[in-house]
Amino acid sequence: MPGYSEFYFNVDHGYLEGLVRGFKAGILTSSDYVNLAQCETLEDLKLHLQTTDYGNFLANETGPLTISTIDDKLKAKLLTEFHYFRNHAFEPLTTFLNFITYSYMIDNVILLITGTLHQRPIAELVPKCHPLGSFEQMEAVSIASNPTELFNAILVDTPLAAFFQDCLSENDLDEMNIEIMRNKLYKASSCYISYLEAFYKFCEKQGGTTAEIMRPILEVRKIQSLYILS
Repeated sequence: MPGYSEFYFNVDHGYLEGLVRGFKAGILTSSDYVNLAQCETLEDLKLHLQTTDYGNFLANETGPLTISTIDDKLKAKLLTEFHYFRNHAFEPLTTFLNFITYSYMIDNVILLITGTLHQRPIAELVPKCHPLGSFEQMEAVSIASNPTELFNAILVDTPLAAFFQDCLSENDLDEMNIEIMRNKLYKASSCYISYLEAFYKFCEKQGGTTAEIMRPILEVRKIQSLYILS
């Protein structure tokens, strides 16, 4: 019946749509950026941000502010909001949000692979990983002692297994072709669906605004990966 689709939409997605509208209203305005550009110190920047929807995300920082501290706190704020949003999402939105994290997971795995092959300590590598790309098995990847163990850890213990299969081999790890491997993971292989193709097909299946917005974004990403590999 007419109007019932909107009713069912609100049952599953009305709360999240309200959150999105709230996040949109909290985006910094052009006047905010003008004021931020006029700040002479990081403390001035902190004071101005307290008047926006960013609120008191730096309130517990009592020592001298640094750029890295602000960056870490902003990432933590983003992570909290993203996880809250995903935890309250229904399908297919949950899968869409998971696809967003896979990109960061791939970068984190590449970082851990690079560090493992260069004998870097895990305590030094984990803080450099992007928080949106964290996953339970991440440290299992980092403690592999040789390329074979590393390869098996990637294929078995991570959510990225489907994207790694037939996209790389143990030889890739032995040769330390890290950047080539990174782009192999993003690039579609001839036999298996890579991350970008899987995301693209998922968005195509959803149709509507999702497909309209995401198609050109993912097409550009694929072109960039092909260009780097060529």
